Amino acid sequence: MSAFAELSTPLVADGCLRAGVPLRVAPPGIAAVLPGQRLAGPVLAVRHYGSVDAFLEAFGRARPGDVLVVDNGGRTDEACVGDLVVLEAVAAGLAGLVVWGLHRDTAELREIGLPVFSYGGNPAGPVRLDAPEPDAPAGVRFGPHAAGPGDVVFADEDGVLFVPAREAGRVLAAARSIAEREREQARRLRAGETLRAQTRFDDYLIRRAADPAYTFRQHLRRIGGAVEE
Repeated sequence: MSAFAELSTPLVADGCLRAGVPLRVAPPGIAAVLPGQRLAGPVLAVRHYGSVDAFLEAFGRARPGDVLVVDNGGRTDEACVGDLVVLEAVAAGLAGLVVWGLHRDTAELREIGLPVFSYGGNPAGPVRLDAPEPDAPAGVRFGPHAAGPGDVVFADEDGVLFVPAREAGRVLAAARSIAEREREQARRLRAGETLRAQTRFDDYLIRRAADPAYTFRQHLRRIGGAVEE
């Protein structure tokens, strides 16, 4: 998604809070195979049961720009995607993959260059073959959160999060507003104006002393700051 190009997952997370959209952040530790890569797009959800056929089936319903979001239960005993799956993802026009689990064929994935986010590499592929759940929902689990059709996934060096597609425009608009404010605050910091001065921190301490329920977030919103949401 081009709207994510000048943003980051921290800004999108802040945009969720500003827009009143529940946060769905993946557990920490997920990272791109190629450091610095970024990824955003509609969720193409697939549950992995030990065989590649689940991916091939998902690619058959893929739309260009989709992101394959793989639920492998966060397993650390096997890799569930490798170079052939990623090459097939390229052929299907996918924007990338986000895996709740591990990958393999790291050198080949780097050469292919398609963004792949996972919890790391493992040389062992699956040796199990579990029976698919006949009444499983269309989406997947990713850590404590559900994701699926109707969601957009965002990923960068800070992690991965999911946003309902119907709310993505509002969230990204809020994220852009926060980014502009933070850039201005950073410019003023570099020019010598401290963050305490910019946020009128002494005024906040005085008001908090008079009203212990008064929070720093309330204060920031009153003065138009953007250090935290």
